[in-house]
Amino acid sequence: MASFVKLTTRSELPNGAGRSFEVEGRRIAIFNLAGRFYAIDEECTHAGGPLSEGTIDGEEIECPWHQGRFNIKTGAVVDTPPMDDLASYNVHLSGEAIEVEI
Repeated sequence: MASFVKLTTRSELPNGAGRSFEVEGRRIAIFNLAGRFYAIDEECTHAGGPLSEGTIDGEEIECPWHQGRFNIKTGAVVDTPPMDDLASYNVHLSGEAIEVEI
């Protein structure tokens, strides 16, 4: 059964930033897009690049290794070389806490 796990707080993730967390054996990236928070797999499906270290452009994140692009809201591939979408996770705000459904 899925449950929500606190990963960080709103004040620790400024607008336009991403951050990586490891929870229950998964690496998850959380992004703040204009005060809305989204969570996707941290590793690019092409070669495992760290997406939280990539460049945010609107609703997209560009992998710093080979410039593959994903939609931050859905995890969908936007531009190759990645061929496989990322998992996306439900995010819940509880006061200042940012929680992700695992």
